[in-house]
Amino acid sequence: MKNVAWIGTGVMGAPMATHLANAGYTVKTYNRTFAKAQKLEPLVSAVESVEKAVEDADIIFTIVGYPADVENTFKEIYKHAKQGAIVVDMTTSSPTLAKNLYEEGKTKGFKVLDAPVTGGDLGAINGTLSIMVGGDKDVFEIASPLLNHMGKTINYMGNAGNGQHAKLANQAAIAGAIAGTAEALAYAKLKGLDLETMLNVIVGGSANSWQAANNGPKMIQDDKSPGFFIKHFLKDLKLILEEKEALELKIVENVVKIYEILTELNYSDYGTQAIFNYYLDQLK
Repeated sequence: MKNVAWIGTGVMGAPMATHLANAGYTVKTYNRTFAKAQKLEPLVSAVESVEKAVEDADIIFTIVGYPADVENTFKEIYKHAKQGAIVVDMTTSSPTLAKNLYEEGKTKGFKVLDAPVTGGDLGAINGTLSIMVGGDKDVFEIASPLLNHMGKTINYMGNAGNGQHAKLANQAAIAGAIAGTAEALAYAKLKGLDLETMLNVIVGGSANSWQAANNGPKMIQDDKSPGFFIKHFLKDLKLILEEKEALELKIVENVVKIYEILTELNYSDYGTQAIFNYYLDQLK
């Protein structure tokens, strides 16, 4: 398992790929924007096609944008990768698609895992991601040593697609936490409270969350830089609504509406913490 192909070197993928290279794996990277992959050289080898990335790979990782990107990438992988290769999709994507890719891979001689991650750009940089994995357990056990270089919490969730379901459940929790932090700070601002002191109250007590501790300061400082893009979080939340069947998920539905409003205001490429601006606009 020494030869690794890594497809997708964005905010998350770039540091994850470098962790594997630093651990002694031979890593070939591909990104649609070649310059992004090339920035990681000489630690990795950047190539200009999926075909070149996967041709000798024992294990292939993908972390791309949207389910359509996953599907198109897998088409190329299934065309060009060697039989028996393990393919691990770390994109947050459709559970239904994950199951379909697993079944297709099995018929074509590939072992497929869905292994989305949470922890944001800091988790990717620090190698402290939480990774949720669906697929065959024996394949998960083979891939685990590599996953351990990228994350500190690795959970096997069961059958193909279950990694994606776990990630979507996680995103539902984040939706409540980030909106709750924004609403608390907006209320505090409305009432003339010092926001930094108020955030100390939240973070120091039972209302604390990762979102409050990490995105709360960014809200106060009006730092909209993306640790996680609004456009990608909105994609995740809409996947939840696609998969929820008859279950009512009012928090997710309301947060989707807020991010859709922000998208109309050209906030798509800002970080998720820019949800605070939705509330600030009401205070003007």
